Amino acid sequence: MTLELNGASLSIEDIKDFLHQQDQVAISSDALERVKKSRAIVEDIIKNKETIYGITTGFGLFSDVLIDPGQYNQLQVNLIRSHACGTGDPFSHDVALVMMILRLNTMLKGHSGVTTDLVDQLIYFINHRIIPIIPQQGSLGASGDLAPLSHLALALIGEGKVYYQQEERESSEVLEELGRKPLQLSAKEGLALINGTQAMTAQGVINWIEAESLAYQSEWIASLTHQALNGITDAYRPEVHDVRNFPEQSAVADRMLYWLEDSNLTTHQGEIRVQDAYTLRCIPQVHGASFETLNFVKKQLEREMNAANDNPLIFHEDDETLVISGGNFHGQPVAYALDFLKVAVSELGNIAERRLERLVNPQLNGDLPAFLSPEPGLQSGAMIMQYAAASLVSENKTLAHPASVDSIPSSANQEDHVSMGTIASRHGYQIADNTRRVLAIELIIALQAVELKGIDKLSPRSREKYETLRNITPSITEDRQFHKDITKVARYLQQTAYTEVDCK
Repeated sequence: MTLELNGASLSIEDIKDFLHQQDQVAISSDALERVKKSRAIVEDIIKNKETIYGITTGFGLFSDVLIDPGQYNQLQVNLIRSHACGTGDPFSHDVALVMMILRLNTMLKGHSGVTTDLVDQLIYFINHRIIPIIPQQGSLGASGDLAPLSHLALALIGEGKVYYQQEERESSEVLEELGRKPLQLSAKEGLALINGTQAMTAQGVINWIEAESLAYQSEWIASLTHQALNGITDAYRPEVHDVRNFPEQSAVADRMLYWLEDSNLTTHQGEIRVQDAYTLRCIPQVHGASFETLNFVKKQLEREMNAANDNPLIFHEDDETLVISGGNFHGQPVAYALDFLKVAVSELGNIAERRLERLVNPQLNGDLPAFLSPEPGLQSGAMIMQYAAASLVSENKTLAHPASVDSIPSSANQEDHVSMGTIASRHGYQIADNTRRVLAIELIIALQAVELKGIDKLSPRSREKYETLRNITPSITEDRQFHKDITKVARYLQQTAYTEVDCK
């Protein structure tokens, strides 16, 4: 299958399918025409020797410095080399690939003034899976993700490192091997490659895909815990949630009833207790709020995925040409959204840790053994798994601090307010990874608890999950190195993020 890009309609679902199905990209004919028209305007600017930021002038504080016409192209190469100051571990291959797709998509809107050669080079890299090695740290999230995108651009011109066919190599070597020439940057193109929010947005898209999967997975995992604790289903009745006016809360309640249908372990109010603790009773309210946040974040990300966010922007309407320096590269709308996503995913982990605590605590778990130990005293059972979960959710609380409330001036105070959105995106991925491990711990403990209660009493849908997971993590018959189980179950949850969405 081929993902056709047009600069206007790219969705997160498109990206999810692309990554899972190993698709190719192509561009629409209309988009290509827009690219050609915007490039023609740049050529006219050069011909007429107009003073336009980043085309005939320097950058940042040097915006008033005119460049000799014979050095316009060298200006762009110098920009990429000097701005490639990223540090730290590289972004994942998926993030780097999505970064290229998003950068290509924004150029297709026809406001960037790039050549078709640049468009073709991006398509070639994407379709041949030549993945630029892009350090994660170094972006302020305004003036675009300058450092990360410069490393992307280095690969295109044959000066950076790439990951190709299971190896990290020099871009120049790979291009020579494939008979492909490095891109020769023309006026405006270096700036068009790096003035944008594609690093934070690409990482944000991956975060969102994994967050959505975690949110759905947290429901069927919670249903196992609910049954192990003989939870009350009355609190999930639709009339309770319909009067609250939050549709996602109602949807979570409906799905919880779906997972618990025909269980012989659930109860009604008054049978064992009048009402459950909040971690069971308020699952729709808490998880539902996370889903509401996911909806908002998705809207913001998809807007940005289809936005023109470089500088300057080129417009040609009604025979009038405008080249305007603005600030669409400022990542604030995305930064806020990614900070909200961090909080929403953190809360999925927080409530999960409190649920699993109820399973192992003999004062809270009914008639289950302390820490679900097969031999209390001699065997510690799940005691320290709860410690690990508590540590992860505590770390998440630190990572969830909003990056977007920080700013530090740069470029001699010319760029005096920045978004820090790329930091939000990186911390968001760590939070998702930590939350997945918390859910894995809840799942391991819940499987053991329902086994002690009687798996024949489980709801049929929960029983299917139980059987699947028992092929990954066996029953706890004696103490063992549970970190291995946590890793295997977390890997299972992550692998199914792109292939299964347990929305029912």
